[in-house]
Amino acid sequence: MAETEPVPEEAPAGRTTGTRPDGGSGAGTPVAGALVAGTAAKGDRTGGRPAHEGILRRQTARESAARTYARALPIVPVRARGLTIEGADGRRYLDCLSGAGTLALGHNHPVVLEAIRKVLDSGAPLHVLDLATPVKDAFITELFRTLPPGLADHARVQFCGPAGTDAVEAALKLVRAATGRTGVLAFTGAYHGMTAGSLEVSGGAFDVRVARLPYPQDYRCPFGVGGERGAELAARWTESVLDDPKSGVRHPAGMILEPVQGEGGVIPAPDGWMRRMRQITAERSIPLIADEVQTGVGRTGAFWAVEHSGVVPDVMVLSKAIGGSLPLAVVVYRDALDVWRPGAHAGTFRGNQLAMAAGTATLAYVRENRLAERAATLGSRMLGRLRRLSHDFPCMGDVRGRGLMIGVEMVDPEGESGSGAIGTPTAPSAPGHAPRPAAPALAAAVRRECLRRGLIVELGGRHASVVRLLPPLTITDEQAVAVLDRLADAMAAVSRSHSRGAYRRVPDQPNHQPRPEYRPECPPEDRPQGSPAYRLQDSPECGPEDSPEYRPEDSSEYRLQDRPEYRLQGRPECPPEDSPEYRPGDSSECGLQGRPECPPQDRPGCPPEEDSPEYRPQDQTQDRPSRPPDADRHCDGDAEWAG
Repeated sequence: MAETEPVPEEAPAGRTTGTRPDGGSGAGTPVAGALVAGTAAKGDRTGGRPAHEGILRRQTARESAARTYARALPIVPVRARGLTIEGADGRRYLDCLSGAGTLALGHNHPVVLEAIRKVLDSGAPLHVLDLATPVKDAFITELFRTLPPGLADHARVQFCGPAGTDAVEAALKLVRAATGRTGVLAFTGAYHGMTAGSLEVSGGAFDVRVARLPYPQDYRCPFGVGGERGAELAARWTESVLDDPKSGVRHPAGMILEPVQGEGGVIPAPDGWMRRMRQITAERSIPLIADEVQTGVGRTGAFWAVEHSGVVPDVMVLSKAIGGSLPLAVVVYRDALDVWRPGAHAGTFRGNQLAMAAGTATLAYVRENRLAERAATLGSRMLGRLRRLSHDFPCMGDVRGRGLMIGVEMVDPEGESGSGAIGTPTAPSAPGHAPRPAAPALAAAVRRECLRRGLIVELGGRHASVVRLLPPLTITDEQAVAVLDRLADAMAAVSRSHSRGAYRRVPDQPNHQPRPEYRPECPPEDRPQGSPAYRLQDSPECGPEDSPEYRPEDSSEYRLQDRPEYRLQGRPECPPEDSPEYRPGDSSECGLQGRPECPPQDRPGCPPEEDSPEYRPQDQTQDRPSRPPDADRHCDGDAEWAG
């Protein structure tokens, strides 16, 4: 049987943040078997302030504006095991992000740790470029053992730079070299990576050498019919594009697709459509590339997602879980395509020995313990419960997925389909079923509410309106119940807020994201940009003000929660201005009070006067915007200005 992790403690009723090891409000003494956060969780402080707050501030000050997950998940992980992550503040979370699907066995699985230790203790070289090693040989042997039989018997493997996007680049180069052609067929909604070639074949690309084809889906069918009929129309469109001499599409070098679109919104491709794509490409000598970066290693209920349809692609792109939590990426392809010259694709770190050892252990464990079958069974149960839950919450527009790759599309239950709002097709996707407009603000609210309840989820889809679940394959039945209980509780909270009018949708404006109503906690939008009161209302900087019951001190996304001295603008990167340890000059990112994300340090809502004894040099007018002309009327405690 598969080895599973103990069920983490449940959050007490009403708790608004992740659970602590002892279930209480402090770090406390861990119970037997609980994760221990170490000194950081016991209140390691720097200058009177918890150390993890400084880490978050420094991350914001030092790291690129392109960072993503850190914006929505202000967590400093210090311990992790299986499904559970523990932050430096002692709170525990159920992780249904799993490194974007990388952690097939969850965090720090014993077989993975043992494989890594064995290599480290052996004295084997850790960096070998593309030289042969026993570790590499064992990995390739185990990988080929898992491949679809029609490919494994005639396969070659290319080790790439340690990221899925580089493996996609290698696959595109390979089919272009093998066919002598340049164009590529790709699909709407696709996501294949962030390098130039990978972006070309992804759904948001422009001005590229790619012909974009419709990807079939039921809820928002591009042809307005859904089901088998919609998939058939998508296949016919593909045939027409390829066979019509006036289509403007030249004979391509290859076709690349995802068996389940993950970032595109968790959309499984119909098995019949997959078989049609294989038939169409085979009849026209077009290599078929299957991107299994996220769907592979049991995630969808089969070891490789193409196995659901029986399709054997010419090329498979593999990464994430194949490295057992460490960076690794490969391309596996038919030997007939192996026309590369030496060095045609290379990478300094393509010989990652630790990742190969961890990957071998992961592949073998998933295969021997039949975790793909387990994912299919448990995933079906989870989807069933979520679909029943959607009957109670109209904002859950569609529940879909395959195995333990699950998505819930959030919609505006009061919106009208066909109204021109974001994400709304011009016709129903199935008879009697009219999809509502996508609701990215509701999805973001669900993510925040989940985090408050100790559950980590992520968003995806065309409009970031799909709440995604990617738990490890080792999740137990009890843990799955805990995940769905917390998600259901978050849905209920968001639904209550929506019913009270916390969200307003501006109709008949394509690509318009609903914005939260303005509340006293957030200064009104008519403040001049650059004013200390100015906030970007539709961004995380303003916190989850989209709920009537919102209180600044209880937002898990917005600050580190249990500090009563935090005001609305008390983001992790800004020290609390009214705490004894506050020093305006001790942080380069917070010393200048003119920054919109840092409030004036002297009083809750009013900048200090120059003749005030509290006046400080860094409050010079050149360092912050001038005092708004109507500030005096707010200095008596007007809620719109305060904070």
